[in-house]
Amino acid sequence: MATNDLSYKFKTANIVVKLIVINVVVWLGLFLIEWALNMGPILTRWLSLPTDLGRLVIQPWSLLTYAFLHGGFFHIFWNMVILYWFGQIVLNLFTEKRFLTVYLLGALAGGVLYVLAYNLFPVLITSSAYLVGASAAVRAIMIFIATYTPNTEVRIIFFNVKLWHIGVFVVLMDLIQLPTSGNAGGLLAHLGGALFGYVYATQLAKGNDIGIWWERLADTVAGWFKSKPKQPKKAKMKTVYKNQSRQSTSYSTSGMSKSEQQKRIDSILDKISKSGYESLSKEDKDFLFKAGKEN
Repeated sequence: MATNDLSYKFKTANIVVKLIVINVVVWLGLFLIEWALNMGPILTRWLSLPTDLGRLVIQPWSLLTYAFLHGGFFHIFWNMVILYWFGQIVLNLFTEKRFLTVYLLGALAGGVLYVLAYNLFPVLITSSAYLVGASAAVRAIMIFIATYTPNTEVRIIFFNVKLWHIGVFVVLMDLIQLPTSGNAGGLLAHLGGALFGYVYATQLAKGNDIGIWWERLADTVAGWFKSKPKQPKKAKMKTVYKNQSRQSTSYSTSGMSKSEQQKRIDSILDKISKSGYESLSKEDKDFLFKAGKEN
């Protein structure tokens, strides 16, 4: 009963809550599996985003899956807190589908910038590494809404702050830490997500939805897994052959005695006197016609 209740709550929750649950379940699940089997971070490596292009070619899914992994409790805790806070603001203005588009494409943009920076400017990152964390996706959500509604105010402890103030602050902090931080790759991913969120919001304000292709792609992929509704069975067509000889004898006067013919004629004439000629059936009319010709 409890399982059904949790399943129902998950299905009816908004996309922000669902993403938080998915991130937590993946983080805990991988930790418990690798710990129980004493296998080391093998699964984590196959889902993390590598800087090595040869490795990336054989695990291209990691451009997205890395965003559902986390390095520790506080890593996932703060990402999920910020996601929940800014995610609710986004959902006040946009659909869940657009929210998910910003989130996933933000993760993709952060991952791409991370890989490009490592391979084009290796001086920024001095050793081969793997990227994990939802920070780029969360940054995309944060900067997207801060750009689209910059003057919206939120309460932080005792005072109100505009969203654009928060956006500028987090981007500046990433830029300041970039040269000296030991997590240059992670900071570059943050900036990639932030840049995507900014571009998406500015283009959307101009009427250009640069994420529509992703939504259409997602709809197409989702359609592959949806069971097609059963079509009602078509009724089988039956060919009916009329027995013309039998039909003709139904009103033929042949084979009938004179008294039988007269009784039938009297019955038809009585029907005409009561209800008129139009009340006669085709069979009656044909019988009357043939009887008149024979007489």
